[in-house]
Amino acid sequence: MVVTDFFAGEIATELLKMLVSISRKSMFCKSSAEQLITSIEELQPIIHEIKYTGVELPAFRQRQIDTLSETLRNGLEVAGKVLNSGRWNVYKNLQLARKMEKLEKNISRFLQTTVQAHVLADVHHLRFDSAERFDQLEGSARRLEQRLGAMKMGVHEGGWLEEAMKRVEEEERWYEGGLVNLGVGAGMEMAKRKVKEMVIGRDDLGVVGICGISGSGKTTLAREICRDNQIRSYFSNRIFFFTVSQSPNVEQLRLKIWRMISGNCIDDCSGLIPQWPLKYDLKTVMRTLVVLDDVWSLSVVEQLISRVPGCKTLVVSRFKFPLSVIKCTYELELLREDEAMTLFCHFAFGQKSIPLGANEKLVKQVADECKGLPLALKVIGASLRDQPEMFWTSAKNRLSQGQPICESHEIQLLERMKLSIDYLPEKVRECFLDLGSFPEDKKIPLDVLINMWVELHDIKEEEAFAILKELTDKNLITLVKDARVGDMYSSYYEISVSQHDVLRDLAIHLSNCEDVNQRRRLLMPRRETELPKAWERNMDKPFNAQIVSVHTGEMREMDWFSMEFPKAEVLILNFSSSEYFLPPFISDMPKLRALILINYGNSTAVLHNSSVFADLTNLRSLWFEKIAVPQLPETTIPLKNLRKISLVLCKIDNSLDQSAIDLPYLFPRLSELTMDHCIHLSELPSSICRMNTLKSLSVTNCDSLHELPADLGKLKFLHILRIYACPNLEKLPPGIGDLVWLKYLDISQCVHLRCLPDRIGGCTSLEKIDMRECPQIRNLPKSVVSLQFLRRVICDEGVFWQWKDMEKAIPNLHVQVAEESFNLDWLAE
Repeated sequence: MVVTDFFAGEIATELLKMLVSISRKSMFCKSSAEQLITSIEELQPIIHEIKYTGVELPAFRQRQIDTLSETLRNGLEVAGKVLNSGRWNVYKNLQLARKMEKLEKNISRFLQTTVQAHVLADVHHLRFDSAERFDQLEGSARRLEQRLGAMKMGVHEGGWLEEAMKRVEEEERWYEGGLVNLGVGAGMEMAKRKVKEMVIGRDDLGVVGICGISGSGKTTLAREICRDNQIRSYFSNRIFFFTVSQSPNVEQLRLKIWRMISGNCIDDCSGLIPQWPLKYDLKTVMRTLVVLDDVWSLSVVEQLISRVPGCKTLVVSRFKFPLSVIKCTYELELLREDEAMTLFCHFAFGQKSIPLGANEKLVKQVADECKGLPLALKVIGASLRDQPEMFWTSAKNRLSQGQPICESHEIQLLERMKLSIDYLPEKVRECFLDLGSFPEDKKIPLDVLINMWVELHDIKEEEAFAILKELTDKNLITLVKDARVGDMYSSYYEISVSQHDVLRDLAIHLSNCEDVNQRRRLLMPRRETELPKAWERNMDKPFNAQIVSVHTGEMREMDWFSMEFPKAEVLILNFSSSEYFLPPFISDMPKLRALILINYGNSTAVLHNSSVFADLTNLRSLWFEKIAVPQLPETTIPLKNLRKISLVLCKIDNSLDQSAIDLPYLFPRLSELTMDHCIHLSELPSSICRMNTLKSLSVTNCDSLHELPADLGKLKFLHILRIYACPNLEKLPPGIGDLVWLKYLDISQCVHLRCLPDRIGGCTSLEKIDMRECPQIRNLPKSVVSLQFLRRVICDEGVFWQWKDMEKAIPNLHVQVAEESFNLDWLAE
């Protein structure tokens, strides 16, 4: 017999059908048949998973599994005899019943000895992709053992099977990252307390959840909940744990849940599963906790939730599902520094602290790379156990560059984390991989990210934000909480996102799978003193990357070498320096659409080689951060496709307002101009007022700004005007009343602004005004009554009632009193 026959599941499937018939027909074998039905149903999904891994097992393992296959074949023969035996032949039926019991014992013995040995070996020595499959086989084997252990077939309390099960559970506690056992359970205990409050403290919550990044200990927490004595007492030990996974048989799972809740073993095999709510006497239902672990799909959650009175569902997932389905979700936090070190040391050294004689600084550096993620601490710690110091140093360097330290690290950590993105839609997956372009431990300005996705993936800004939200809900990225996030007129440039370093490492790892010249993303993962040697060795051939990200210190002309990027659309230059020579290869990027320069140094950087801008004919967006904006030469060629300029923490002086420079000529299609926290910006360049294509003008957090151009009203097509947090601005030009297409006006935190322009009523398209923290404005001009499309006003209490009176004259107007101001904590980083 070949092993593929067993993996196909044909034997198990046929035997299962016969057992169903036996459970209905034979009085003598009914109990054994029903137990075997449950066991084989548990075993079948594992059989199919092993089948589709494509990994060949060693010969000795195949022989052992063939033995189980032969046992099942014998079971087919016995089952056939049971079905053909007449009820009157008591002696024969008793013989067959003993054979059925023997079949159960053989399966139990196989699960206890062979499978358990395989599982424990694979926990320590994971082989290729089959490691993930055997982890799942371990869980199913344990559940089968529990069922077989409950059979009355000589397996008594305290027997060998019970003892073996205890050993497996003890191993599971360690391999799942049992933090409580390690004395680092403060965070786990708090999480456990919060989840317990949701599960037994809130009768109004029928469905609750646990979510968190992959490898953060969600399943560990769920199992701790199931083991908790108070929980077990509350539900009278009626706690059922189901692993759902990515491609579950939903109908089969619903059937199992129905059986567990109702205690009904279903006497027919029609395959029809009752719809929720279940059709049985609800008075007989006892309190029940159903745990759905590793749930990947909202539709699966909706189908598996029973909503039966007395039944509570705990959903464990990497994703955060909407409130309409799960009203209360506990988001699992990562480990604190001391907890992380304890867990890391357990797997690296077999003790709770750094041993004497070890390189303490090096150990802490490696542990820090895990960023409190339990799975990373476990896998990386175990990978470094008993390794020499030079290996540790190499591991630290490789981790800092987003590279796996060894094969087992790549398989166990990166490949397991990879599951989180394998099922993403292609465009969402590509956007996730783009995140590897940004430095670790740095928040990414939302505006940069959204704009990059718009340019790279040919999507609209609204779709890019929807992708951002999907990545956030799946715990693949963290969006800084801000009340304005998602608002139609929100300013993205001061809102940021962040990502766990292990997920960033995963993005870099997946982006670097191809040859360096063929990669879609050419990334320098960490700041270096020079460009990678691999780039230099391959510079004789063109690089096909669409995204190029460089992270260095100061770069001089001689530090660059010639490189060709015929397909590059995004160039990100991250550096820390007071001076920076722009790379000459920018001239060899004919398709460049987005240029991002971010200086992480302590002072604004002076740029050299600004003449390269003359070659950027296809450039659509430009982001400067902490840069001294260079004075443009008179011979500068117009950037006809440039649509968006963002200057953040930049030193502008008068570099944009030279008499010989015509800004409308240089940027004939510019539609968005942002100047945030710009140093020494006392007034705007007067030539801005002639930029007729401008739709959005944002001048924010500029302390020196004291006056706006008198001709600002000439920007006829302006839709958004943000002039907030400019404390020295005292008045707005009267011409603002000529902005007939203006939809949003933000003057919040302009503490010395005395009034709104008398002609503000001329902005007939205005939909929203934000004027919080403008204490000097105490009266409204009469013309505001003409703002018939105004829908929302945010203001201080001083003018609240005046605006409130306008609600009678302006239909659909909603006036809101500001409660708290925005914060700009991210700028400190």
